[in-house]
Amino acid sequence: MPDLASACRLALAECLAVRAGDKVLIVTDTDLQPLGEAFFRAARELRAEAAAITMLPRDNHGQEPPEMVAAAMLKGQVVVLVTSRSLSHTRARRAANDAGARIASLPGATADMLERTLAVDYDAMAAECEDYAAILTGGQEVHLTTPAGTDLTFSIAGRRGHPDTGLYRRPGDFGNLPAGEAYIAPVEGTARGILVIDGAMSGIGFLKEPLRIRVEEGRAVEVSGGEARALEEILNRYGPESRNIAELGIGLNPLAKLTGNVLEDEKVRGTVHIALGDNSTFGGRVEAPSHLDGILLRPRLSVDGQQVL
Repeated sequence: MPDLASACRLALAECLAVRAGDKVLIVTDTDLQPLGEAFFRAARELRAEAAAITMLPRDNHGQEPPEMVAAAMLKGQVVVLVTSRSLSHTRARRAANDAGARIASLPGATADMLERTLAVDYDAMAAECEDYAAILTGGQEVHLTTPAGTDLTFSIAGRRGHPDTGLYRRPGDFGNLPAGEAYIAPVEGTARGILVIDGAMSGIGFLKEPLRIRVEEGRAVEVSGGEARALEEILNRYGPESRNIAELGIGLNPLAKLTGNVLEDEKVRGTVHIALGDNSTFGGRVEAPSHLDGILLRPRLSVDGQQVL
């Protein structure tokens, strides 16, 4: 297991292909500033043209960064987002990618997480991510069940599956670190049934009791059990679009484990996650200032009647 400095160098050199002279921007906030500084030191060691900017933490995952940060992101060849709340599903991130930046997002990352999860066989994991993304791209209908009570159906017809391989080496590439998932945006308005989140939930963490969500016409219409009040407060704060069934993701990182930190939890091999809120950054049509992932344990996932997980 590498130490933090080695893990940061690995992320920059192998995952993001940073070379001497590359313009590397580290975006961090006051909550994760020490981790951001570790990435800045690693970029300097690789002789990159490194810069770092520290902002105040956002209130929620998916909230836009300050305009000055968004402007700086447009100038980087490589942008590393080391923030306590996710900037993945923001217009700022998407614009920087469109401008050619290679971007890795690490919302809520910890030193322990990076030391444990980054030293994977990226070629093997990437191949598996690509395989599952292809299954999703070719699919029409999804049926998801779990022993905890999930029984959810939705359409993915015409949507493209995305592999989060950990290899972001070309202009415009984007993903998480730690990586290891395949994901897709369900067709809006098609999800129906019961969703039971029994692993962890963005904005809440590890769940002592499952959250039960009734889904109608593609939206979470009723939440009960566990931390229902906390989730309802978030959803009410960010409006009706935050209730959209936004994402289906399949965890594929063999080194990830369930910790209550959703950045890692959603990559745990053998889990599925369903997100609520924004999906406009990966093929969906809903734009919202919120994107919350919920982790499902021991899922049974079928695509067009064929069991794939």
